[in-house]
Amino acid sequence: MPTVASNKQTVLDFYEAAFNEKDFDTVAELVGDKYTQHNPQIADGPDGLQARLRHLKETFPALRVEVRRLLAEDDYVVGHVYAVREPGQRGTAIMDIFRLEDGKLIEHWDVMQEIPAEALNPNGMF
Repeated sequence: MPTVASNKQTVLDFYEAAFNEKDFDTVAELVGDKYTQHNPQIADGPDGLQARLRHLKETFPALRVEVRRLLAEDDYVVGHVYAVREPGQRGTAIMDIFRLEDGKLIEHWDVMQEIPAEALNPNGMF
């Protein structure tokens, strides 16, 4: 039976496989048969996710992500992630929410914010 710790590991494995290694076979193993997507730019289902990841690989082959923190409760895991599409860019701060079932990713929400050149406070986005 999946635990909070194993769900967090599944999400970490997903980030690494999907964005850093571009290993779509491993991604397929981590995603459930049904996959509900709340990002309006990505179609529902494992095929919709795979299509988006392949598009990112083609458009931004140097894309890298760094998970700064994971928070989890029950079957939900929240990732606070730093993503850089092209080396030298400031990047994007991302908050992802995943819902897992039986240890597989089955639902996803996200919000993304470009990291600005200047901020009105010294706190940073991470």
